[in-house]
Amino acid sequence: MNAKRPAAGGASLFQGPRPLADRLRPATIADVVGQDHLLRGEGPLARMLAQGRLASLILWGPPGCGKTTIARLLAQSVDLEFVQLSAVFSGVADLRKVFAEARDRHAVGRGTLLFIDEIHRFNRSQQDGFLPYVEDGTVTLVGATTENPSFEINGALLSRCQVLVLKRLDEAALEALLQRAEAAEGKSLALTADARAALIAMADGDGRYLLNLAEELLAFKHDQPLDTAALTLAVQKRAPLYDKAQEGHYNLISALHKSLRGSDVDAGLYWLARMLAGGEEPLYIVRRLVRFAVEDIGLADPEAVHQALAAKDVYDFLGSPEGELAIAQAVIYLATAPKSNAAYVAFGAANRAAKETGSLMPPLHILNAPTRLMKDIGYGKGYEYDHDAEEGFSGQNYFPDGMARRNFYRPVERGFEREVAKRLAYWAKLRKEKSGEGE
Repeated sequence: MNAKRPAAGGASLFQGPRPLADRLRPATIADVVGQDHLLRGEGPLARMLAQGRLASLILWGPPGCGKTTIARLLAQSVDLEFVQLSAVFSGVADLRKVFAEARDRHAVGRGTLLFIDEIHRFNRSQQDGFLPYVEDGTVTLVGATTENPSFEINGALLSRCQVLVLKRLDEAALEALLQRAEAAEGKSLALTADARAALIAMADGDGRYLLNLAEELLAFKHDQPLDTAALTLAVQKRAPLYDKAQEGHYNLISALHKSLRGSDVDAGLYWLARMLAGGEEPLYIVRRLVRFAVEDIGLADPEAVHQALAAKDVYDFLGSPEGELAIAQAVIYLATAPKSNAAYVAFGAANRAAKETGSLMPPLHILNAPTRLMKDIGYGKGYEYDHDAEEGFSGQNYFPDGMARRNFYRPVERGFEREVAKRLAYWAKLRKEKSGEGE
């Protein structure tokens, strides 16, 4: 499983021509780009390699950031047998065979680095199967995943591994890869400066994808350097990395929500566009906007929830893409509206008080008395009809007997809630006067 590879650029009698991305795989840790926070200076992998040891790891990062390459080079650096399995194509029988071979190596003092690509694809019981072999040192496990390990990896296995987060490759790292591709092929990409920048943007942080594009373009025959428009025609533009069922879905909706809360209309529009470009269901976004309108704006602008609901109705009526403009309009309105979470906080406080006070009865004077018995025992006695009061306000107590009055709702001094605060202050003043506290 650890057969020698032919020299870069060549092909053996047993192996056909290899893709450029495979031929340019780094030969040493020093050749890896874009992950300096792990591999350089005081990075965790740099420290491990300096000490000649390696812990079991979970490498978490987007596609094309170097997870497989790093795992292979780690095995090489600490002299471990490198064994690779994919969770997509492997089952229990494959694992048993690998563990048996690793145990035999371990018995003669040879260690094994078991690299599991897409480790999150293994089910819970399969992941549990790794535990004894990781614990006794039969294998050093390095799992690679594009999904959040917190959600996808068993807690028991996760506690025995160090999780390292790999970054999507930035522009500098991607440019370095392009230069390596040009050096390997002995010619430059025939692109204008803007088209070269567009090519890097198309890769969206994925080095493997970039090298695949570069290989296609280096083989492309044309008389003049391609501009951005010609480049787009020559290669397929990549769809944004976005999985509606996984963490990206929650990350982007969180980014949209917090941008609106921060009154950043431009960031809000950007995250909306990102989600729509990734194929997110528009009505899912609108549901979050309705929630935002009542949670983060509330009565500071009572029109906000109407704007959010209107976006739903317009989208239902027009569909995509025209209806998406109504969602954008709602995002603009919500971002620029005055903010208040007073209703959200008040309801939370009322819920806590309801749990604390148990089953206290309402005061008798605000209960109806539909039967003679209920009337005889005081239901409704002493109730004052507010409309009969001079100010339209009786000031009676509506909390349970034995429960002190509580102040849950505290409007902010922004937007319409400023007016609500004035009303509450007026009623508090009347209540105090009618109770005799002001005398």
